Amino acid sequence: MNHEPATKMSGEMEKPLIGRRLVDSNGSLVEAPSEAPKVGILGSGDFARSLATRLVDSGFNVVVGSRNPKRTAGLFPSVAQVTFQVDAVSSPEVIFVAVFREHYSSLCGLSHQLAGKILVDVSNPTEQEHLQHRESNAEYLASLFPTSTVVKAFNVISAWALQAGPRDGNRQVPICGDQPEAKRAVSEMVHAMGFMPVDVGSLASAREVEAIPLRLLPGWKVPTLLALGLFVCFYAYNFIRDVLQPYVQESQNKFYKLPVSVVNTTLPCVAYVLLSLVYLPGVLAAALQLRRGTKYRRFPDWLDHWLQHRKQIGLLSFFCAALHALYSFCLPLTRSHRYDLVNLAVKQVLANKSHLWVEEEVWRMEIYLSMGVLALGTLSLLAVTSLPSIANSLNWREFSFVQSTLGFMALVLSTLHTLTYGWTRAFEEKRYKFFLPPTFTLTLLVPCVVILAKALFLLPCFSRRLARIRRGWERDGAVKFTLPTSPTLDEKTSCV
Repeated sequence: MNHEPATKMSGEMEKPLIGRRLVDSNGSLVEAPSEAPKVGILGSGDFARSLATRLVDSGFNVVVGSRNPKRTAGLFPSVAQVTFQVDAVSSPEVIFVAVFREHYSSLCGLSHQLAGKILVDVSNPTEQEHLQHRESNAEYLASLFPTSTVVKAFNVISAWALQAGPRDGNRQVPICGDQPEAKRAVSEMVHAMGFMPVDVGSLASAREVEAIPLRLLPGWKVPTLLALGLFVCFYAYNFIRDVLQPYVQESQNKFYKLPVSVVNTTLPCVAYVLLSLVYLPGVLAAALQLRRGTKYRRFPDWLDHWLQHRKQIGLLSFFCAALHALYSFCLPLTRSHRYDLVNLAVKQVLANKSHLWVEEEVWRMEIYLSMGVLALGTLSLLAVTSLPSIANSLNWREFSFVQSTLGFMALVLSTLHTLTYGWTRAFEEKRYKFFLPPTFTLTLLVPCVVILAKALFLLPCFSRRLARIRRGWERDGAVKFTLPTSPTLDEKTSCV
């Protein structure tokens, strides 16, 4: 019996699937195995260098095509072969095109050598180019090289992410192309490089893929505008009460409060209202499900978008709360605060008061500061667990407990913090400047509604019904079926 094939197969099985680059003890690179898959790169820019480094680290044999290989050879890893473009595209089956769109035409002389090859377009247009051209860069490249197969990939990955590797950042790489075999080959390379390929369809989707890097925080636009709007409104309100009213009615110049004091009064208001707006859409969604008696009907678009932006609103709330804490620490350092302390001491001496102690105020401030520190600490925990690296390490029950239960606790602590700050000031006539109520009374409106609604939903008559609805139960008549009107169809329809 011939054992030679078995021995050969065993030897092949012992080889690694993807050869790895070896590193000497002095940190220098060792030549990659000769049987490693060969990949070509056209271009010698920053992205091409990072791409070559990542491919070499992943065990590929890299050939770089450059117009001036002698000048650019020192910029690439020592194991990468840097040569002229014609020589670089001769043997590899997969070639990365890492040049700008306006330079695509300079590669037309290589059309014969590129015939039958897989061209991976990694370019990104500018905003002006994206609006100017109807076709994507990948589609334009495919029109120049009709005998090649073009695949769009890696345009959403930065040069730094390629060099550093997919650690805690976004690992997804959208891939689109018209040939399934070509996309499969590129997907295997993406896997080998440590990223996660995502098939987004044909090459016609390349325009949408190229628009992804052009978006500047798309999920943050509405929450940021909301936070800025609240800040402007509360800042104007505090300016009228704390600066304009003393100037008009008492002829006191307190415009020095604008940079620090008024800002510090405004920030907690914004943070508190934003935190309540994180949990208000959940209350509205629960009320809507109770009213409809089913969970199988879509929420209104405005409520659906609101629910999707809760994370961003919560992080902005934490940001404003953290700034409020920093401003509060800086207040004793201001010159105006020092003057107020000196004036208070002088008044105490002139009034012949050797001991100034108000028990109620002492307790109020102690409770007020304690509630504020606890609320900020809970918000910090919510912000940390919102990070993808932390959220991915939690199961659904743990994540829900932190974001829902601890989040609602943060809202309650913030409410206690606000109430102890106000204390009895809401009932003092002198606090109503220009007949305007104190700012903290306005901020309490939405949070109190959320807290009361949450407490109401904890009652058995509501909580049990809501739990049944979310488990799939539907009220009679929640889903209506249209019966056939034709007598013939009536006869054929069976009653269930």
